[in-house]
Amino acid sequence: MFISEIVVIDDGSSDETAEIAAACGAVCLTNPTNRGKGNALRKGFAYALEHGYESVFTMDSDGQHQPADIPRFLEHFDDTGPDILIGARETKDFRTSMPLHRRMNNCFISYVGSKLCGQRVPDFQSGYRLIRAEVLRQVHLETERYEMESELLIKAGRLGFRIESLPIQTRYGDEVSHIKPLREIWLFTRLLLRSL
Repeated sequence: MFISEIVVIDDGSSDETAEIAAACGAVCLTNPTNRGKGNALRKGFAYALEHGYESVFTMDSDGQHQPADIPRFLEHFDDTGPDILIGARETKDFRTSMPLHRRMNNCFISYVGSKLCGQRVPDFQSGYRLIRAEVLRQVHLETERYEMESELLIKAGRLGFRIESLPIQTRYGDEVSHIKPLREIWLFTRLLLRSL
């Protein structure tokens, strides 16, 4: 497997994201205003399907994920053949770097989400993912914010797609998270109620 194209989703940023991405040779899809992470991912998924890609690799742009993990990730995907491969942040990264409220939130969502999708997924909210295009063709996504990543796993698991995880390293610096824990729990709870 090889990476044929890099697509950057500029979700209403006020900096020079689009210009820098284009200058580096990436395709840049732009939302004029912020529409949410789920909406941005759905925009990227639609682009990939329209262009006939066999799989999609997603990575958050906050600097926490290490591009150096990509070759190992792709090799594992080719060797084991899951439908979705998730980069599970290592436990030591959670304990030493991730803020407590985010750690608790992630543990709760991962536990409940795993029950709902019928497979153990230790890091339900990781944005480091490799997804077969067939999953994206069959799963009808409806949400537009952070809960969309959970929606994708729940619906994919229920359709019988195989989900695997691979440990990855994560770096937490001084960046400010835009995740609001209470709102995220509310969005996930609403998704949970629709999934029951």
